[in-house]
Amino acid sequence: MRRAYHTLDVFTDAPLAGNPLAVVVDSDGLDDGAMQAIAREFNLSETVFVLPPRDPVNTARIRIFTPQAELPFAGHPTIGAAILIGELRAHDLMRAQDLGIVIEEKIGKVSCTVRHAPGKARHAYFILPNLPARTGMPRKPDEIAVALSLEPSDIGFGRHVASIYSAGVAFTFVPVASRAALARAKPRLDLFDEAFGPADAAKTFLYTREVETPNHQFQARVFAPGLGIVEDPATGSAVAAFSGVLMAFEKIPHGTHDFIIEQGYQMGRPSLIALTLDVEHGVLVEASIGGSAVIIGQGTLDL
Repeated sequence: MRRAYHTLDVFTDAPLAGNPLAVVVDSDGLDDGAMQAIAREFNLSETVFVLPPRDPVNTARIRIFTPQAELPFAGHPTIGAAILIGELRAHDLMRAQDLGIVIEEKIGKVSCTVRHAPGKARHAYFILPNLPARTGMPRKPDEIAVALSLEPSDIGFGRHVASIYSAGVAFTFVPVASRAALARAKPRLDLFDEAFGPADAAKTFLYTREVETPNHQFQARVFAPGLGIVEDPATGSAVAAFSGVLMAFEKIPHGTHDFIIEQGYQMGRPSLIALTLDVEHGVLVEASIGGSAVIIGQGTLDL
């Protein structure tokens, strides 16, 4: 059977940047093992499989696989899948107005908005299905530093200390004092599980205030070797959880606040992830992740 797929670069408005994504749009009849094998074949950080929704009021259901495991939720697959579904099913409407798409994921329903304004890149954003929560305590800074090939003095800035948060997928968040230290970081695979744990928290988001572009707020790197991803160019699920870090360590006043996170620069895959926080009297009440994507290829799988 021939199954159509498309490839996209997500969290970028230029091809060959951002985070690559494969989306298999004809996924009926594929079991878990077949999906995992196809994800290993593509060997990208994530591969999406599009299925009919369980509730017909929703637009589609997707499953998300890394080369080694299925994820309940992920950011760049959600952005990329929403843009591709809009393009394939409502090409003209996307150019005339914002288009609402509801995607069923393992985490639950994810409400997305897609658009393709004339002369601009395709863009989408989604409301976080789960607000972030602290899910554990990290190791000591010196243990974290060694596992990342850094010095203990490289870890931390301002009020920020290492923490673990999840908005559906848990990450260990490591504040790094400078962009130079961020660039030096390299995961020690022999120590990584010991420092970050072999389970959920063994996905690590390093971040610094020092950025490439002045109107951006943070630059980040993500390591997840346990999922077959030594480094990820853009990680929306981590930025979703990062909203909890910001609420914990920044003084964010009442109102709506926008942040741009740079990622993938050390990999030659520059990516920009937009994070919006809605805060009421010191409490995060809603957050969204947004970004652009470029459709760069299509083909068929003969399976």
